[in-house]
Amino acid sequence: MKPLRSLIFYLGYFLAILVSGLLMLPLGMALPLRARFKLFNCHNRFIVRWLSLTCGIRYRLRGQANVPPGPCVVLANHQSEWETVYLQLLKSPICTVLKKELLEIPLFGWGVKLLKPIPLDRSKPATAMRQVLSHGKQRLDEGLSVLIFPEGTRVAPGQRRRFNKSGAVIACRAGVPVLPVAHNAGEFWGRHWVKQPGTLDLVVGEPVETAGRRPEDVLAEVEAWIQATLDEISGVPRPPQPAREAPAELPS
Repeated sequence: MKPLRSLIFYLGYFLAILVSGLLMLPLGMALPLRARFKLFNCHNRFIVRWLSLTCGIRYRLRGQANVPPGPCVVLANHQSEWETVYLQLLKSPICTVLKKELLEIPLFGWGVKLLKPIPLDRSKPATAMRQVLSHGKQRLDEGLSVLIFPEGTRVAPGQRRRFNKSGAVIACRAGVPVLPVAHNAGEFWGRHWVKQPGTLDLVVGEPVETAGRRPEDVLAEVEAWIQATLDEISGVPRPPQPAREAPAELPS
């Protein structure tokens, strides 16, 4: 039944993108920014509930009280599409650092553009890093939070990938806390189209203050917490965490 249930999910998933695009895009363009987030989050709530109804994938949330009231930088591990949807609901309004190619997808990308994302051009790493740092601080100054997946790409359950420190740099420059988030969504919504029923875990850590601290130290604390939490909640064995190398300098 899992392939059939997954097929039904995707039928509703793509239909929701079509309907949301046709109905919400014109309305979203006429609304102020914060109202746009509330509008488009209706779509995100539908996807989370539709996934639960069709595929039996639910979630268990711990640490929601740790979400700060003001702007922050959310750093989360990246395993699937689920967290890109749900984290929009956890801390809103929030803009996401994402691949610029996603903004070219009809309807979906057009809607995302209205939420002031920070596009990343992977073909120009130095330029992309400067843009992320500049735009990230600008968004925080505007009262928005910023969502960054510091691994830079999806990492399959049971694997590890070193974190990039751009999120910690943005937070330190803006003087806002970093909110660490860990989850095992990839064990249920992985790269394969067939979904696995069950209850995933999402854990929100205590905010990490950045005032007077080096980005390297902030990142080390956040990464250690996320990796330790993944070791706790993951049902897939993970290799030991290697020693961190000396960080490379970011462009000023």
